[in-house]
Amino acid sequence: MKKIFSLLILCISLLSFAQSKAPFTGKRTFNIIEGYSGTGTPAYYLEVKKNDDVYFGFVQVNQASGEETSEEINAGKYNPKVMKVYFKTYNETLYVKFDKEKIYLTDEKGNIQKSEDCCSVSEMDKGDCTCESAFYQ
Repeated sequence: MKKIFSLLILCISLLSFAQSKAPFTGKRTFNIIEGYSGTGTPAYYLEVKKNDDVYFGFVQVNQASGEETSEEINAGKYNPKVMKVYFKTYNETLYVKFDKEKIYLTDEKGNIQKSEDCCSVSEMDKGDCTCESAFYQ
């Protein structure tokens, strides 16, 4: 009986590990929130390493002064439910989840957010838009 129980626990552990494998490896850029200010919209990116470590970063160039600001952080191992991203530079916390094709801005529980800040210029009349972005390579 102990062997069967141990085997069952092992199988469940392997299945849960297999489901948390990152959907890709490599670097992708994205743009969830549309920018309208003169300081320049940050160019966000994420990079998934072969060991499933996920790094998030941004590069922002001030259009007036040409000054560049950037930061990269390790957000930990890939989590399909929600990942917390904290950028110290602007004291900015983001909650996101992503799949092979898109990244979504979420709340702490992984619920996808809607906001007028996520609307493109062509969608401004909608009011609130889903906070998502396709990945660009």
